[in-house]
Amino acid sequence: MTAFPSRILITGGAGFLGQRLTRALLASGQPVTEILLVDQLIDPRQLPADPRVRSVQADLADGPQITRLFAGGCDAVVHLAAVVSAAAEADFDLGWRVNWSATQLLLEAARATGRRPRFVFASSVAVFGGELPAVVNDTTALYP
Repeated sequence: MTAFPSRILITGGAGFLGQRLTRALLASGQPVTEILLVDQLIDPRQLPADPRVRSVQADLADGPQITRLFAGGCDAVVHLAAVVSAAAEADFDLGWRVNWSATQLLLEAARATGRRPRFVFASSVAVFGGELPAVVNDTTALYP
């Protein structure tokens, strides 16, 4: 059995999903020692008042900044940061930089640590396209 990750890096950490995940991890009773929330803009007043939570404002498409995020090591990366739908269509370069380049830089930085942190990538139900069934699960077919 794999140990629960104790040091977790969450991109998009100041967003809705990042905040919900952070609160759930803190309340889980698991041995979490640090949660590093990374986002483009962070309002510290929105963060949980817990000594295990740290935040860093960073541009995820900046390689040296990404490398520094991994300097203290981490056991898991939860990649929630993204430019979604209409915004990515309206500004292709921004969508490419955040959705593709940042993901690649995160994967490369994680690999370079030699620690093999668990990497969780979140997407959206939009990848399924069209009409959705009442329940979407691992066997639901994609129709982009």
